[in-house]
Amino acid sequence: MHIPLAQAMGVSVIHLSQTIVSLSAPLNPNINHRSTAFGGSISALGILAAWTYLHVQLQCLSMPCRIVIQTNSIEYLRPIDTALKAHCFAPPQQSWERFITTISRRGKGRMTLNAEIHAEDLLAAKFQGRYVALRL
Repeated sequence: MHIPLAQAMGVSVIHLSQTIVSLSAPLNPNINHRSTAFGGSISALGILAAWTYLHVQLQCLSMPCRIVIQTNSIEYLRPIDTALKAHCFAPPQQSWERFITTISRRGKGRMTLNAEIHAEDLLAAKFQGRYVALRL
């Protein structure tokens, strides 16, 4: 990853495909004063997973874009005291096709993506982010 925060967090890619992007980060560089994952790190991992999904899919389509996050929300469900894993899932096909068509026609498109952050196999947080892609 070329985002400095990802390096500081120790983020690594677990899986990349057309249907899912999975990232992981160790607990230690993302720990808070309670020896659990810092909420900002959990949110950042969700942001990075969704950003990575868009980046990879657009690169595969030879459609390079500058991708920025517009809005996001996160629901924290339980403390995380192990490594974090974030999984960003493909949007519905109709939404994806509309996104690509809009970028092709207008040079800019918006996409909302969802990610889940897990601690071991337990769902610990739900992330939703809206991104803007600007064609280069």
